[in-house]
Amino acid sequence: MTTATDRPADTGSRRAPTAFPFGPLTDDAGASADPVLVEIVQGSLASVEMEVETAIARTSRSPMIRDAHDFRAGIHDRRLRKLTGRSYSALVHPIAREFPLDEMREGDVFFHNDVYRSEGGIGHLPDLCVTVPVFAGPAGGRRVVAFVQAFGHHDDIGGAVPGSMPSNATSVFEEGLMVPPIRLWDAGVPNRAALAIMTRNSRMPDSLAADLDAECSACLMGARRLGELFDRYGIETVESCFDAIISRTTETYRREILGRIPVGTWTWEDYAEHDGVEEPRLHAQRITLTRTGPDDPDGERLILDFAGTSPQAKGPINHCGDYSDGVFLKKWLAPILRNLADSPERMAELDVNEGIVPLIEMRFPPPGTLLTPVFPAPTNARTFVILRLLGVLAGVVAKAVDGRMPADQETIRYTGVYGEDLDGRPYLMREVLGGGSGGRYYADGEDTIHVVPDSRNLPTEFTEARFPFRVESLSLATDSGGAGEFRGGLGYEKHVRMLKDAHFMSIADRSILACWGVRGGKAGRPFEVVIDPGGPNEREVDALADAEPVRAGEVIRVRTTGGGGWGDPLRRDPAAVVRDVVWRKVSAAAALADYGVVLTGDLDDDTLGFDAAATTAERAGRAAWSRDDDAFFDRGPGYASLAGGAAHADVDRL
Repeated sequence: MTTATDRPADTGSRRAPTAFPFGPLTDDAGASADPVLVEIVQGSLASVEMEVETAIARTSRSPMIRDAHDFRAGIHDRRLRKLTGRSYSALVHPIAREFPLDEMREGDVFFHNDVYRSEGGIGHLPDLCVTVPVFAGPAGGRRVVAFVQAFGHHDDIGGAVPGSMPSNATSVFEEGLMVPPIRLWDAGVPNRAALAIMTRNSRMPDSLAADLDAECSACLMGARRLGELFDRYGIETVESCFDAIISRTTETYRREILGRIPVGTWTWEDYAEHDGVEEPRLHAQRITLTRTGPDDPDGERLILDFAGTSPQAKGPINHCGDYSDGVFLKKWLAPILRNLADSPERMAELDVNEGIVPLIEMRFPPPGTLLTPVFPAPTNARTFVILRLLGVLAGVVAKAVDGRMPADQETIRYTGVYGEDLDGRPYLMREVLGGGSGGRYYADGEDTIHVVPDSRNLPTEFTEARFPFRVESLSLATDSGGAGEFRGGLGYEKHVRMLKDAHFMSIADRSILACWGVRGGKAGRPFEVVIDPGGPNEREVDALADAEPVRAGEVIRVRTTGGGGWGDPLRRDPAAVVRDVVWRKVSAAAALADYGVVLTGDLDDDTLGFDAAATTAERAGRAAWSRDDDAFFDRGPGYASLAGGAAHADVDRL
């Protein structure tokens, strides 16, 4: 077995993947498993996973974990394959690489957050991961049969700035404490020295200690629950069900998803706009998608080739994607493919577990790109890359299926304030505000969604009681969703008035480059932060900011991104536009400017309507979108400012 190390800077070829076992646990890959028992086992796995997450949420301390729910649990078999499909999770690979399974003991808890030693499962240092082996078997012969794992974004793990996400970092050493895989609990006994080192390096030591205790205890509980499943049905029977669960996912995606993509090759790219160090420019992430046919020697699959991706950035927007043959990235991107399902209901039923891995081949460029960074390149804002890749995959698939994919969305950005509270105690408040999702070929986008399942904005009642500010409003950002036959979802608009001097922080993208629209749909509105709007000190804050001063009494206005629109806005039902105006999702001015709808009546007295004849005439005087003559994607006006005045990229046309 080869092992992953910090990549040397002078290598010129694509690194071979770290070798880990991948294959069935049983000789027939679960074909003989009782289908009823398979359902029972799959339901039990989901129940254990949910119980672990519930325990963490109820016993953790930091707002990011307890209230925002920016954490995930996962269950993996002894071959390191992910079994549950509700959400993404980290990898067990780095633990198995460093600690042989036959040397693990009951009560062990393993820990790591080192990005470059995580096999791609950890994206930045604040994501701390705990892993617990599950044991089963007769007395004297108990062995590792599975793993329960949890990882989440923690408030502070050291580094140059509060929150451990310095926007202008040029090295991972500025970003916080790096911990390679270690045994944090040894046969049920916590390693107090390691815990002391970690908490000593945090600005929020009490919260960090409580969160780690919650995560370790929850995973140990989950391991006991899963062990009970093996004790009840037997190891061979349960492992046969594991194989059946994964095989079923592979066959379902091959039949229902791959079958909707024609054989061929397509290319598309999108961009991050800013790395926090250099001036804003286009940092490209490119995918060339090839759908192979049944006659291909290696079988039907999707090949994702990232050649053409920009060189690694000086700032912290890099992501270590090519470790372990990109196995984490495959499972991260695969949910996008569910949009090809027969219906939204069927889409929600499709799990993403290890079963999708054999259907996706990834080809990475040589070391030294945004996706193949060389240690010690900084990575704390790697969301700019991995979120963008979701959109790049959606875009390149949209080219293959004539646009029957959602328009773009950007649903993670970190904003917050820090300083001393009214009693002089240090505090850090940070939240992950969502944004609007893209319009779809059958429906508008959803408003203010979060890409992390079950995550949320922080409750106003909690933040006002704990931190020295007042939330004066939280609403949908009118006109933020991209215009389209099916409109993009709306982002947030949040107004926070500081009660004491503080510093504002932001790690956000899409402040110049908007979420793109597709098939005639328009781009959404970009991210924006303004301090003291309408006041004497009004100023717009850069989306990447570590310590913007805010005076007591000043308001911070945050507007998050709207999703891109789908389809020509001139084809939208005028009645739907009137409804949007009534609901304050679209302004009266935008109803005419973006949709060509001539309104009548008054919003205030419930008489708002539209003039059908005038609307028809207004729309007839405008050029309709043409698939043959116009770009397939709309990137919004910000693209031209970074592309030398070009309205579209070459890859934006079919």
